[in-house]
Amino acid sequence: MTQDMNFIADPFDDDKLKEECGVFGILGKDSAAAMTALGLHALQHRGQEAAGIVCYDGEHFNAHHALGHVGENFNSDSVVARLAGTSAIGHTRYATTGETALRNVQPLFADFDFGGFAIGHNGNLTNAAGLRKQLVKRGCLFRSTTDTEVIIHLMAIARGGSPVDRLIEALRQIEGAYSLVCLGKNLLIGVRDPYGVRPLVLGKIDDAYVLASETCALDIIGAEFVRDIAAGEMVIIDDKGIQSIRPFENAPHKFCIFEYIYFARPDSSVEGRSVYEMRKNIGAELARESHIDADIVVPVPDSGTPAAIGYAEISKIPFDLGIIRNHYVGRTFIQPTDRIRHLGVKLKHNANRRFIEGKRVILVDDSIVRGTTSTKIVDMIRAAGAKEVHMRISSPPTAHSCFYGIDTPEPDKLLAHNYTVDQMQRFIGADSLAFISLDGLYRAMGETKRNSSNPQFCDACFSGDYPIRLTDLNAEKAPQLSLINGNR
Repeated sequence: MTQDMNFIADPFDDDKLKEECGVFGILGKDSAAAMTALGLHALQHRGQEAAGIVCYDGEHFNAHHALGHVGENFNSDSVVARLAGTSAIGHTRYATTGETALRNVQPLFADFDFGGFAIGHNGNLTNAAGLRKQLVKRGCLFRSTTDTEVIIHLMAIARGGSPVDRLIEALRQIEGAYSLVCLGKNLLIGVRDPYGVRPLVLGKIDDAYVLASETCALDIIGAEFVRDIAAGEMVIIDDKGIQSIRPFENAPHKFCIFEYIYFARPDSSVEGRSVYEMRKNIGAELARESHIDADIVVPVPDSGTPAAIGYAEISKIPFDLGIIRNHYVGRTFIQPTDRIRHLGVKLKHNANRRFIEGKRVILVDDSIVRGTTSTKIVDMIRAAGAKEVHMRISSPPTAHSCFYGIDTPEPDKLLAHNYTVDQMQRFIGADSLAFISLDGLYRAMGETKRNSSNPQFCDACFSGDYPIRLTDLNAEKAPQLSLINGNR
């Protein structure tokens, strides 16, 4: 067991697993770039480091990439005016591979012999490092450090054919999780990996088709939800309409269960399930499994709120906003001096003392990662006069790193990897601590229980059961050189 768990907390970091990325695409609509900027705004929660849009005006591809939030970079009429055209794709990014730098901001764009082509990627490739080394040996020059650029170079050395043929040949050589939106000349492509780890939905507004990570991005532009893109499916949209193909071998469906716990917006519907409803179900199941007598149920805002509502409904304990969140604290608000680090979570959260003082409080949060914020929140609730503080977590213990598109700390920085639940309770200073069980999580999803031999979701961050091989992590599983030539 690791003894030194006294991590220094960034006061602007709420100690959550970081969002992956959000993608959006549209073809056949005037002001496609403006529509894309709105879609990315709705997907801002999926990536807050950078954003980019590439559009096509019938003759030229135009692009704008910038570090920072969508609203900071696409709120100018002059920026949007430069992005003319009826087709566009966009991407909002949190770095899971590659540094935070302008050269890594997606969508990535390249000029091929068939013309321009842009790619936006949500997910993470697990054999990109090995492929990159092989590509560099072949003379390929990489401009970024992101794994997505491997797809570009694999397309460049493909044996010819249409952009679709080249993309298929490239994707057949990669492993990992991906939902892609791609833009060519009068061409929009959406594709999910064979396991369907990351979400992608299809929508329609008038005669234009839309692709997006979540349905909330369709709602903001008034588009109608059509359906989820299936695992292993590629949809090809052009001026003739839409075509669906299945170019990959079938694989067991392994959608990321953490999308329902935390990542997706609660007003989205993902894989046929309402995210908000699933979070309430998780809270209800958590109450059934680990109820304790108390006076008030308090969510840790904002992601703990739906689960806390579900917990309160089942436990018959009153729900109240015992913590108020300040939504207007930016990362550059103030320099993180030692004193500010000591204040820590108070920059973003403040106890609603009147509703806490003298009460036995159940705090409901979605996860514990390093435990730094949980410790400070428990301390804050005690300082507000709570008689008891009980922590309830709407996910199982996060004990393993994710390699499929979520930025997760190394295992030795994950509290649950190093501590038992009792030790975690003492670390955060709560009177009691309980997590929902894996079976309980699956019951909340509408399943009878978790199928241990073939889980219905990807739950590797809880179970350590990785459904897609980790080639770069395990050198002995590296792909043979023949794969780079497209031979299987």
